[in-house]
Amino acid sequence: MKKKLISIPAYNEENNIVATIGKIRKYCSPREYDVVVIDDGSKDKTRDRVLMAGEIVICHPYNMGYGVAIQTGYKYALENGYQLLAQIDADGQHDPRYIKKMIKMLTTDNLDLVVGSRFKRNTGYKAPWVRKIGMLMFSKIVSLVTGRKVTDSTSGYQVMNNKVMRFLTNDQFPCDYPDADLLIMLHFAGYKVDEIAMKMYENREGKSMHGSILKNFYYVAKMSLSIFTILLRKVSGLQVV
Repeated sequence: MKKKLISIPAYNEENNIVATIGKIRKYCSPREYDVVVIDDGSKDKTRDRVLMAGEIVICHPYNMGYGVAIQTGYKYALENGYQLLAQIDADGQHDPRYIKKMIKMLTTDNLDLVVGSRFKRNTGYKAPWVRKIGMLMFSKIVSLVTGRKVTDSTSGYQVMNNKVMRFLTNDQFPCDYPDADLLIMLHFAGYKVDEIAMKMYENREGKSMHGSILKNFYYVAKMSLSIFTILLRKVSGLQVV
């Protein structure tokens, strides 16, 4: 049976990446899972730490953004024939013990994508207020558009099959911030998506690949525009691919 792939987008994560890989390997044996780290133009020793840990690293020549980093993971998975991909952050917020549970849900429930949700049940997760407003607003929008309750439309902890991977390598992929807009795109394209409740941890260093408070405001504006564009295409009868 072909191994499954765990893709980790990373930017300046030299202090966290080895611990994250170690936790993954605690629950996901190299016999069943390969790991690839997408180093998105880090200026520190992220690449060296990954190689020292004995895992594969793909390096962008400069910082291209979170969306491009995760799409690189999809392309690598497709090019190497992986049927399933788990996507997990490098900073330790995502607990790897859920990966197998997510894969089981994906296959048992005949889903295309499983999203790890911080808010499906109360786990005490706290987010910066700007992002929290965005999270709540966009989850409500996705719920309204898709007709099913979505509690965490901005979660980057995901497991998907190769059909979704292929879909997400198209030219319309929202490379800036592929979150809520991506779930709407997948819904219109007929893919089956569901959430699984899990506990996530706050970033102890207070940083993320999404950047500063100003970038969080930009995120809200850009995500709103992206969702509006997708809905406009749908209303106009244009194919959402």
